[in-house]
Amino acid sequence: MAINTTRWDSAEYLKTEEDIQLYLEACIEESGDDPSFIIHALGVIARAKNMSQLARDTGLTREGLYKALSPDGNPTFATVSKVAKALGFKLSVQPVS
Repeated sequence: MAINTTRWDSAEYLKTEEDIQLYLEACIEESGDDPSFIIHALGVIARAKNMSQLARDTGLTREGLYKALSPDGNPTFATVSKVAKALGFKLSVQPVS
């Protein structure tokens, strides 16, 4: 008997603001030295919250956001900052302990 599988999409499970915050915190913890993992997490959150609305909120095009937040994307810090702010997050720096 063949096993039927479906592609996992984390965006489908980010229903509340708390879900989104915990997801991003976990991704940041797990990312290590890989900033692309955090960019991917922001892309997942953007899809969960509505990419079209995010485009309006950031002043960027929807297509530009998809490209910037894709695995091959290389967004500028300004883009990451705009996306984070539009998603309701504030970027901050803390000393390494």
